[in-house]
Amino acid sequence: MSQRAHQGEIAGTRWTPGQYLKFSRERLRPALELLDRIPLEAPDVIYDLGCGSGHITRLLAERWSSSKVYGIDNSPQMLAEAAAEPSTIHWADADIRSWVPEENPDLIYSNASLHWVNGHSELFTRLVSYLNPGGCLAVQMPLSWDLPSHRLMRDTLANGGPDGEPVGEALLLASLSNKWVEDSEFYYDILSPYTRGLDIWETRYLHALEGDDPVFEWVMGSGLRPILNGLSDTERNRFLEVYKQRLRDAYPRVSGNRTLYPFPRLFVIALV
Repeated sequence: MSQRAHQGEIAGTRWTPGQYLKFSRERLRPALELLDRIPLEAPDVIYDLGCGSGHITRLLAERWSSSKVYGIDNSPQMLAEAAAEPSTIHWADADIRSWVPEENPDLIYSNASLHWVNGHSELFTRLVSYLNPGGCLAVQMPLSWDLPSHRLMRDTLANGGPDGEPVGEALLLASLSNKWVEDSEFYYDILSPYTRGLDIWETRYLHALEGDDPVFEWVMGSGLRPILNGLSDTERNRFLEVYKQRLRDAYPRVSGNRTLYPFPRLFVIALV
């Protein structure tokens, strides 16, 4: 469900199932809302791209119990977690950038994964081209580029070192500086020539998070992983010291000892 987004273009990114699932209730809600809006009665073949630990993949298999369901991810850790529970789901290690389905699907579902893959114009049109007539592409992606938590990641890489120096190499900052998800209109423009129906919407969730440094704990399970994996031990310690304090300043605790974390997401349902 990943940001589970485990199909990233940043080499060497390692994903930790337990950390990602720390806020499982909040992360599950958009996945369920996407699932609820899929207007198919009996798809024969389903693919879950970026399936992560497989929680949503199993819900897909439960909703359409007669379907052949595939869970696709390129994180061995996540796939091992997914396969630990017996099921009829076919788990496969593959990179979305080069993925080709074994058999043409009736549904391609992807929750919080495609924002890690560059080149959305080519990617989305390629995915809908795989669908059988009457099929559906269902996608949810976080709109996190402009959030203070994610701006502060980039800022801390750029100036969080001693005397305002960068932390880590310029290549890492450049890889994180890409705006992965476009505006809603972009997806309408690229998909409308190839589809018979489009439903595109945005939802802004207001998460009331509990615990110490909860926004840091949230991003630790997703957007922060490429940074932590790309820094040396010394650089990582320096980055975390500065970044944690900046997050505390940006997201102060409110009444009830909770921290409010507004988080917008983009949803796309494309019918062919």
